[in-house]
Amino acid sequence: MAAVAVFLAVGDGSGPTGPRALTTDEANRLAITRFRNYEAHGRAVTITVPGTAGGLTVTGSVDYRGKLGYGVVRGTGRATSSDGLIEWTATSVSVHPMTNPPAYAPAAPPRSGWYRRPLLSSGSALDSSLTIALSLGSDRPDNAELLPQNGAAWWGRDQVDGHGVDVMTGPAARNRSGTAGNVRYWVGSDGTMYRVRVGVGSEPQPVVIDFDTHEYVPVKSVPGATPAP
Repeated sequence: MAAVAVFLAVGDGSGPTGPRALTTDEANRLAITRFRNYEAHGRAVTITVPGTAGGLTVTGSVDYRGKLGYGVVRGTGRATSSDGLIEWTATSVSVHPMTNPPAYAPAAPPRSGWYRRPLLSSGSALDSSLTIALSLGSDRPDNAELLPQNGAAWWGRDQVDGHGVDVMTGPAARNRSGTAGNVRYWVGSDGTMYRVRVGVGSEPQPVVIDFDTHEYVPVKSVPGATPAP
């Protein structure tokens, strides 16, 4: 998966024991799992972001054709200063601070009160998590024959919200030895992605992205935002 290389990082999460080589069917399902997100146009997501000062949870939607995410961010501990609405692209993050944000973002973003900043390529667990979530869609399947050759593997079976899934790890990143297995995918029998777990930077816990945790709401671009101070 060439696109996966942008967010491979050290460490991975706990899960079923293994591994073993992928079967042909498993490789085919892993190869189409990001394409399934693109086919669906968008997915509802809950992103759990680790942090030593307190974790963050983003509850929202990702438009995999428009490459745009939108939702509510809530924190625990000192991380509550980040509470509010959030919208992101591959290059920028727009935030709408709120003291008491709603459980779900309004379908139409507020017309004012937004602040925009560049999305950080390193040094921020939140921004790394947003990048990962946005990267889980592709307009074409990956090469199923190359996945096992590059280190993708099967780790076991699991249940996610009543769906029987296979847990598989992604292949090694290009030009980066030792990265195979850093991303785990929970994939259904038709290739649908239900969960992804990946380590980011120096955080001891992985980022977890769960799909279909609530109703998907089409993502709309926020109005003009003020540059963040």
